[in-house]
Amino acid sequence: MAAAAMARGGLRYGPCHPRLRAAGARGGLPWPGLGGGRAAAAGWGRPAPGGEVQYCAELVRKRDYEGFLCSLLLPAESRTSAFALRAFNVELAQIKDSITQKTTGLMRMQFWRDAVEEIYCDNPPHQPVATELWRAVKRHNLTKMWFMKIIDEREKNLDDRAYRNIQELETYAENTQSALLYLTLEMLGVRDIHADHAASHIGKAQGIVTCLRATPYHSTRQKVFLPMDVCMLHGVSQEDFIRGKQEKNVRDVIYDIASQAHIHLEHARSFSKKVPVKAYPAFFCTCQNVQRYQKMLSSHKHRNCCTAEGRAMHSSSFPRVSVFFKGRYKRNHLDDYERCTKIARIYSYSSGLF
Repeated sequence: MAAAAMARGGLRYGPCHPRLRAAGARGGLPWPGLGGGRAAAAGWGRPAPGGEVQYCAELVRKRDYEGFLCSLLLPAESRTSAFALRAFNVELAQIKDSITQKTTGLMRMQFWRDAVEEIYCDNPPHQPVATELWRAVKRHNLTKMWFMKIIDEREKNLDDRAYRNIQELETYAENTQSALLYLTLEMLGVRDIHADHAASHIGKAQGIVTCLRATPYHSTRQKVFLPMDVCMLHGVSQEDFIRGKQEKNVRDVIYDIASQAHIHLEHARSFSKKVPVKAYPAFFCTCQNVQRYQKMLSSHKHRNCCTAEGRAMHSSSFPRVSVFFKGRYKRNHLDDYERCTKIARIYSYSSGLF
């Protein structure tokens, strides 16, 4: 399963970080074009020319399939940079599930914090994602602050505790999902205040929806991260979600949280006439995913996503596209999804896409 594969995934560290490399977990994807000798034995080295792009695209395809499809919608001049950004996000996101001690997670976060500093000093570490990210930064003049916000917020999230309130969840979403959208806009050459406002709300909606979608997976690990203030308002405990209870108050928690995502999506739509057309590719798939998920909750009368039926519907193997999303997209004949799927098939058989 994708979740299991994510848990096994690790980071490959460069020679300038021997302490981190020793502490790192083995696994992850092979590095295309990896040379022989000590570099290959240690799990790092310089890839063949162009190997970094292929590595990033393959990492995103395997670990963040929705992000992979979204990246295929971007203009050709921004696509490779988008894969590097998504791969960076995957590397950070999988840290939490691949560690048994918080100290190890902090060390890996520090590696990426140092890597970003070195990228902006034109001295990226010998790591394929970092190398391709450096090229993206040089190509699009990306803002360093957004990378640091993502790292800092992911680091805070290493603690296995529920969000205290919905505002805390929104802050996490703003500093992760919205930050990714800000960087994507910069890759598209869009620096517009209205686009930024839309990205802020869309990122928050995406973060809230991701938290809901992750509930089946987390509940199998005896963990619940839904905002405690909403749960307390309806008299629901974490144990209710872990046991898959279906009482009305449990469904009301899901409904209230999803409603907050809907509010942010509506706020984002209010900027639709002011956002430059050039920014649309950054938003389209995210908006569609959030909207489809909300419709799914409504059409199933807010079914508890922790039941056996709910797990099948929501699919714990996110970040791959869920069966429901795939089916709904095909039933509605959304051209962009079909185009992405066709391109993805082509990509699977050819490395000449880029």
